[in-house]
Amino acid sequence: MSSVAIVTDSNSGISQAEGKELGIYVIPMPCLVDGKLYYENVDITKEQFYHFMESDADLTTSQPSPGDVMDLWDKLLKEYDEIVHIPMSSGLSASCSTAMGLAQDYDGKVQVVNNQRISVTMQQSVMDAKHLAATGKSAAQIKEILEKEALESSIYLVVDTLKYLKKGGRITPAAALLGSALNLKPLLQIQGEKLDAYKKVRGMKAAKKNMLDAMKKDVEGRFADYVAKGQLKLHVAYTTDEETAKQWMEEVQNAFPDLTITRVDPLSFSITCHTGPGVLAIAASHALDAE
Repeated sequence: MSSVAIVTDSNSGISQAEGKELGIYVIPMPCLVDGKLYYENVDITKEQFYHFMESDADLTTSQPSPGDVMDLWDKLLKEYDEIVHIPMSSGLSASCSTAMGLAQDYDGKVQVVNNQRISVTMQQSVMDAKHLAATGKSAAQIKEILEKEALESSIYLVVDTLKYLKKGGRITPAAALLGSALNLKPLLQIQGEKLDAYKKVRGMKAAKKNMLDAMKKDVEGRFADYVAKGQLKLHVAYTTDEETAKQWMEEVQNAFPDLTITRVDPLSFSITCHTGPGVLAIAASHALDAE
């Protein structure tokens, strides 16, 4: 049986410390703050990032450098036979296609997974990969399984302010002004490669109800078989406000008393810089590690 290393990036929400504890290798995503380079959860904390964001700093995120990725792979292949590399969705970043191109020089020893996920659902894929490796699956087998599972997940999130969607060019200044005046809260969804609009509602209370209703439809519909088998996990995510996130977790648990909420995690910098503070999210994933 070959030994398989599991590699991901910090878009998964797995910290450097947690990665070491789990035996998972986490590449920190680069971010630029007013032109200065930082690495997520290495030399900038989420609290510092939120401070920069709220003080209107110029924030952008980028993909890891090819050199950093290959240096890690080369190091790991001295200890492991194969690598499964799980980056964020190819629809949200070029880091997946870049890694796939780099892997062509590794004679099949590095398998890059394009499972079209981000944040807490991507995190579940990492845990599934770890589970599959422990059962003796090869890197190629793990890649195949995870890519087949790509769409067996769902994320809904509410954006509290339209400011950052406007800055990112996702909505026009006029739409942002009107939306703010009407207290509109955009609901977004990730079911596949991209971040898409779901609907707009007035007020946070209505937004949370609509997210719970949308997830209930998924749970009772396309995820019903996984629920019956005890293989569906719920996740909660947020930006900036941990106390509000804990209250949201209680609301989610009350709405789905028979399901397990595995994590309450801050969203990665890559999502936060486009959505802003005060975001709340609910997600669900088919959990292979629960089979």
